[in-house]
Amino acid sequence: MILVSDTSVLIDLERGGLLEALFALPHEFAVPDVLYDHEMHGDWGEGLVRLGLRVKEVSKEGVANALRYRQQRASLSVPDSFALALAKERQWLLLTGDGQLRDLAGGENVECHGVLWLLDIMEVAGTPAIQSLHDGLTALAAHPRCRLPRREITIRLERYRVVIGPA
Repeated sequence: MILVSDTSVLIDLERGGLLEALFALPHEFAVPDVLYDHEMHGDWGEGLVRLGLRVKEVSKEGVANALRYRQQRASLSVPDSFALALAKERQWLLLTGDGQLRDLAGGENVECHGVLWLLDIMEVAGTPAIQSLHDGLTALAAHPRCRLPRREITIRLERYRVVIGPA
């Protein structure tokens, strides 16, 4: 399965120290070239490419779709509109934490998930160890820009604690 990510998902996973675990999953991860050029160019983006991130070009039809998405939702960033366009044209899954992008993706029949779903996938895969998932989610939750639902964070942290056992 190939998953198209927006930048926020990758930033959140970096904050939690879970990027290497992401690329250890049996999936491929991609971003559109426009997103890469606008938001990831440089050392950080090059490091992600070394880990396995694929940078893909959007077709002419995809560009037209991206422009249409921007007209529909003016608050949507250009890179995010291209992420949706790439996922739509290739019939790949979209990874985002942006509510507006999720809504638009649903209207375009593009399957969409976020960071917590990825953590669940990592947990099932056993990569990384539960302690690393716990530590990563704890760090992510403590970040001032964390927008993940607190209830869902708590559910996962409690589940991880059960597996880890008493301190």
